[in-house]
Amino acid sequence: MSHPFPPPPIKSFERLQATDGLLINAERWRAAHDYHRLRQNAQYQSLNQPGIVCGLGVRHIPAPSQVEARYRDGRWVQIQPGIAIDLAGNLIVVPTSYDFPIDIEVATSEPIMVYLVVSYVDPDELRRAQQRDIVQETYRIDQRNSTPISSEIEICRILLQPGHTDITQPADAFFPGYNNIDLRYRRQAQMRPQALVAMAQANHSDPECARNFFSLSYLLQAVEPLYPNLRGADETGQVSLSENIQDYDLLYLTGGQAISLNSLEFESLKNYLNLGGVLLVDAPTNASALIESTQALAQQLESPLRPLEELQRSHPLRTKPFLFAALPLVNQQQIKLLMGGGIILVIGDLATAWGLDRDLSLPRLTIRTAQELGINILHYAWKRRQLIGLQQEDNSGQW
Repeated sequence: MSHPFPPPPIKSFERLQATDGLLINAERWRAAHDYHRLRQNAQYQSLNQPGIVCGLGVRHIPAPSQVEARYRDGRWVQIQPGIAIDLAGNLIVVPTSYDFPIDIEVATSEPIMVYLVVSYVDPDELRRAQQRDIVQETYRIDQRNSTPISSEIEICRILLQPGHTDITQPADAFFPGYNNIDLRYRRQAQMRPQALVAMAQANHSDPECARNFFSLSYLLQAVEPLYPNLRGADETGQVSLSENIQDYDLLYLTGGQAISLNSLEFESLKNYLNLGGVLLVDAPTNASALIESTQALAQQLESPLRPLEELQRSHPLRTKPFLFAALPLVNQQQIKLLMGGGIILVIGDLATAWGLDRDLSLPRLTIRTAQELGINILHYAWKRRQLIGLQQEDNSGQW
């Protein structure tokens, strides 16, 4: 997955060529100003991710006195002034507080999630009764019971219960409940990361293949704070090797039994690796069947695995973005790492140290060191896919 947000359109800008005697009319005036506006939007898109710049807080309020009595209920909120940038690079400015009723009804016996969003409104697209010399760029606030579309910025969300209930502030902002204003998923505008790194668990016949699934999420969550140039995908996928696996930069496979692929799975994996994908096999030290079958698979793919110690000292798995002289200890044993042709074999159960263990006994240093090596692996997977992708016929979406 190349990037969390699409790049600006790849097209040349056109600007007005000024000459003596040039007649300025409305069309030419608009073209002259659109050039600067579109260049500014392209800069926002290229260097920043969309989100909230400042403000746009949300609080519950009593129903305004000027509305009709039938609309005076306990489901009114007030959006505070603020600024946001949308996916197209438009600046959204809410200059004053805005009172808004949450009037979506829960028609089923199950609660529904309501999203409060703001979007940019181009004044040229508004129908006005009178022509004006000066128009104001404006915005639109909406409520949705489905995920916001790409042009919208989420302000808050509220999990509504069936029945007529009041909206309130949560007692704990980190753990809002039903009918509470939930601000945890607001996206802040900030420097654009190089890429969104997507990882999926590769499911196979081994019943232990899912034992580290939640550890994968811990690693993806650690990417942005530890290495802001990349970002981990919001969710960890689950796929079989016969499915469309090209959506993921890294496939994670574990268990204890030998890998056994049919012809369809083998060809799918081969194509995935040839296009830049990476398969990470994370084996416990006693999983000899998994280790030996991974080495045999690499041989079959004509890319035998070599220990990291035999590779160049500057190999990116050892140096980028975090520097490793010795590999980390997991379960009081130093892990081993072998690689070749897009397959990385880790012997030592690395993923068990990527997050919280059941007894909450892992030291912070162990978790952090294991996560840093995990980020090196993710960075390698992204960079390998990028470099190979830039040599393909259609690479306009590569960053």
